[in-house]
Amino acid sequence: MKITGGKNIAIKVPVSKYQETVDFYTRTLGLQASEIHTPDHPTVKKSTKIFFGDNTLWLDATEQVSRTEAWFELLTDNLAETEEHLQRANIAFEDDLEQIPAHMHWIKDRSETYLS
Repeated sequence: MKITGGKNIAIKVPVSKYQETVDFYTRTLGLQASEIHTPDHPTVKKSTKIFFGDNTLWLDATEQVSRTEAWFELLTDNLAETEEHLQRANIAFEDDLEQIPAHMHWIKDRSETYLS
């Protein structure tokens, strides 16, 4: 089993801070971006894809957070072994957090940073 960091980083932003956050990355830092339409997403009201070097930074406007949170992508070459490994380490799956594909899970590190 091998776990690696993925290319996707999501920053969950309160709706009230969304536009100024997008402006920081695009206008202040000058990073390229594209707005992503999310009309059917149950929790993300707006999303902007920021080209962040080799990574993709997703700025997601959501009413479900009161403060900004960073969520990180993990990859594995063996999901079943990884699930067992995490369960042995007493890591709970937080799959009710946000809708994602069935072959993925949300987890939290000890400081409550979300990873998927």
